[in-house]
Amino acid sequence: MKYIFSPRNRFGTWRKLWIYLAESERELGLEGITEDGLKQMMEHAQIQDHEFEIAAVEEKRRHNADQIFLRDALDLLLPKLAAVIQRLSHFAQEYRSVPCLGYTHGQAAQLVTVGKRATIWIEDLLDDLHNLEHARERLLGKFRGAKGTTGTQASFLAIFQGDHAKVKKLDELVTKKAGFTAAARSTTQTYSRKIDVDIVHALSSFGCTAERIGGDIRHLAMFKELEEPFEQDQIGSSAMAYKRNPMRSERLCSLGRVLANFSADAEQTYKSQWLERSLDDSAIRRIVLPESFLCADACLILRIDLELPFMATENIIMAMVNKGHSRQEAHEHIRVLSHQAGAVVKQEGKPNDLIERIRETSFFEPILDRLEVLMDPATFFGRSPEIVDEVLEYDVKPALQKYESAIGRIGDADLSV
Repeated sequence: MKYIFSPRNRFGTWRKLWIYLAESERELGLEGITEDGLKQMMEHAQIQDHEFEIAAVEEKRRHNADQIFLRDALDLLLPKLAAVIQRLSHFAQEYRSVPCLGYTHGQAAQLVTVGKRATIWIEDLLDDLHNLEHARERLLGKFRGAKGTTGTQASFLAIFQGDHAKVKKLDELVTKKAGFTAAARSTTQTYSRKIDVDIVHALSSFGCTAERIGGDIRHLAMFKELEEPFEQDQIGSSAMAYKRNPMRSERLCSLGRVLANFSADAEQTYKSQWLERSLDDSAIRRIVLPESFLCADACLILRIDLELPFMATENIIMAMVNKGHSRQEAHEHIRVLSHQAGAVVKQEGKPNDLIERIRETSFFEPILDRLEVLMDPATFFGRSPEIVDEVLEYDVKPALQKYESAIGRIGDADLSV
C-alpha cells in the first residue's frame, strides 16, 4: 500500500501515461511520434521530447494517475478484507454452538453463541466489502482520459484537424490502455472529486466497523471473557505483570476512529471546488487519500481467539412460572440473589456464586431437581448455530468466491506495540 502512493510509483505511472497517450496518438495517425521514439520510451520509461505528449498538460497525467492509484489501492484492499471475512467465518463456524452471555445496555442479557456474535461482525464487514466493490466499479467507469486543460478536448481537436471521431477514439484508447472500462463523458481539469467522496465514504464506513469490532473485543477482554493472542515475550504492563492488555483491539479502534473521520475531509474538498477546478484540493487530497487506504490496510489485522463460559437465569424464572409462581416474584428473587453474587465478585474478588445461592434459597426448591437441565447453555441461544450456517452459506460464500485465489496468497500480519 505504501508503494502505491510512493513518489517512485507516482513518477513511474506518469511515464506510463505518456506512453499510453503517445501510442494512442500514433495509432490514430498523428505525425511526429516515431516508432523509434516509442521504443525508447518503453525501454527507458523516461520523458523524451515535447512531441511525445502533444496537447497533454501536467494535470492530465496527474489526475489520471491518481485514479490509477485509487484503483490499485482498492485492488489490494479488497482481497485483504475478503480474507478477514473468511477467517472470521471459519471462527464463527468453529464456535457456532459455544454459548456466551449476550449484553444489552451493557448488562448481561440472554445467551447467544460465540459464532452468532461473530456473524454480526461478518455482516457489517460484508456491507463494507460491497460498498468498496461498488466504489471501485464506479471509478473504473469514470476515468478522466484525454480531455485537455479544461475538459473540452479543444487541443486534441486541433491536432487532429477537427476530426471529432479521432478525438473520441483517442480518449477511448488511453482509457483502455490504463485498464479502465470507460471514460467520463464530461470532466473539468480534474476528474470529479465526487469519486473521492464515494471511495472515502466506503473506507470511512469500514473504519466505523473496525472500531465497533475492536470495541466489542475490548469490552469482552475487560470482562475476562476473551483474550487476544499474547506473544511469547509480550509484556502486558511494566508495573503489573499479570495484565494482558488488548493492544491489537486498542490499535484497531484508534485507526478505525481516524479512518471514519476522513469522510468529512473528502466531502468538504468536493463541495469547495470552483467551476473547472481550484487548487485548494491539492494538499488535503495528498493527505486524505493515501492515509485513508493506509489506515484501512492497518485495520485489517483481526486475529481472534475467544474463550467464553457463561450462565443465564431466564429459564429458571420460566420454570418457576410453570410451577405456579408469579413471574414478578421469581424475577425479584433472582434480582436480589444476582446483586448479592455481584457484590461478592466486585467487593471480595471471589467467583460468582449465584447458582449456589439459588440452590440454598427455599423459594427455588420446586425446580432444584431440574437446575442442571435448566442451566444447559444449549437451551438459551435459540437458532444461533443455524443463523451462523445461513450467514456463511448465503452471505459470505457468494461474496468471497471471486477472491479465492487472492485470499490464498495473503499471509499473517505482524503488530508492533
